Amino acid sequence: MTRPASGRPGTRSADKSSPLTLKRRWPSVAVVAFIAALFLGAAGLRLMLAHRTPDTVGGPYALVDMNGRAVTQDTFHGRQTLIYFGYTHCIDVCPLTLATVTQALDSLGPVGAAITPLFVTVDPERDTPAVVKSYVSTFSPDIIGLTGRSGDIDRMLHEFHVMANRRTPRSGEKPGAYLMDHSSVLYLMDGDNRLVGVLPVDASAERLAAQLTQLTASRKPG
Repeated sequence: MTRPASGRPGTRSADKSSPLTLKRRWPSVAVVAFIAALFLGAAGLRLMLAHRTPDTVGGPYALVDMNGRAVTQDTFHGRQTLIYFGYTHCIDVCPLTLATVTQALDSLGPVGAAITPLFVTVDPERDTPAVVKSYVSTFSPDIIGLTGRSGDIDRMLHEFHVMANRRTPRSGEKPGAYLMDHSSVLYLMDGDNRLVGVLPVDASAERLAAQLTQLTASRKPG
């Protein structure tokens, strides 16, 4: 996965301290700071979840998939799921995570094919089934997008200890153009919707594939 370059060629003669230059660079700085904060929060969440038993992370849920069909945890009974909570208007972390998940699972062959990736929105107000379907289809036909009523989403967020809050709109911001602050980790669940492991989203596709291989192998008998 190619990441944006940190430098801008051809601008060495610009005055780095000029108000115009600072104004142009400020949005990038703000985005980097926002992403860094999410990763730090995710690290803290993983540490907290590491001290919990599998029975205390996850639980039953009743949502709607990207085709408008009702789904529960029983829909995926017998299948391992890799769950990620995000939203379609996410500026960077969510698309990077879904791209990494897609690459990791594709690289694992039959092992990856046995894992069902789920994208659960934390922004059901904007993320209708059609919006979610359009979004996840840009990454992989294997990702199943889930949305639902706010109360149902909130209950699942609580079960998985996910933090999600709408940012206060800035002055002059268009209605409906808000961002969401949310914790960002991956949950690998077994066929009975029990936690197998919590994985970081800042790992490379190769590292994520190795972690998934290790976790799935540890669940096999013998």
